[in-house]
Amino acid sequence: MICLTRLDGSEIVVNTDLIVTVESTPDTMLTLVTGGRILVKESVEEVVERSVGYRQRVYRGPGVWELSAAAAAPALPEPQKE
Repeated sequence: MICLTRLDGSEIVVNTDLIVTVESTPDTMLTLVTGGRILVKESVEEVVERSVGYRQRVYRGPGVWELSAAAAAPALPEPQKE
């Protein structure tokens, strides 16, 4: 889901799976599978960029965040052998 801004300045969260088309008329209009239409302040390019970014995060899955955190953590010292 992505956050967008309606023309009146209010924020809206849109499920990208429901977007059929995004067009500039000259305002950016989203057409949904339900037949509903939403006018937003963001450009067509911005809506597409946010949608692609969201989809990439979904496909990466939660394991990537854990691996990223582990990779950023400092390495533990080797245990001393007696």
